[in-house]
Amino acid sequence: MELRPALQIKSVIKAMVDVVLPAVDPHNKLAQEQARLVVGMLQLLARHLPLIYRYDRDELSGLLALANALQEQARNLPGIEGARHALVTSAEAGSDVLERARAEPGELEAANFDLRERVGALITEMYAANDFSSLKHVSETIAMHSREQLLRERAWLVSQGWESNPQALPAIEELISRAPGGW
Repeated sequence: MELRPALQIKSVIKAMVDVVLPAVDPHNKLAQEQARLVVGMLQLLARHLPLIYRYDRDELSGLLALANALQEQARNLPGIEGARHALVTSAEAGSDVLERARAEPGELEAANFDLRERVGALITEMYAANDFSSLKHVSETIAMHSREQLLRERAWLVSQGWESNPQALPAIEELISRAPGGW
């Protein structure tokens, strides 16, 4: 099971190219065409997936520039105060979102990977110190985090059909909307 869409897409492309396409009847031109179309669309998705966040940020930036220009041009026009006020309010909210969306997804992923590595190194050092009185609390903390992380990962992948009772899992949206530190 893999959580990262980029790796999932690569796996699906490989399965399509190595297994499915060779098995499609070569005389069925429509099936051949559609299978190749699926591979092509997956390849396009794999290329664009890392850019989606930046694309959305760029679009928001452009819309904010347009909104600011239109607000100025509409300043003295009669009868549009309500629409202008709504645009001002929306632009303020959009500016706040854009301000908070500074980190690239790759930076976030790298920070997670780095923290995992550093947490693991600290745990190793803590256990090497053999301070058994504090290790019980360390083990409890690690176990609690691991249970929560495993639950999130199972909920993330529930649609793949691996769970015997998928209804027993909370929705991933519920799990990831918890307040920071709400583990």
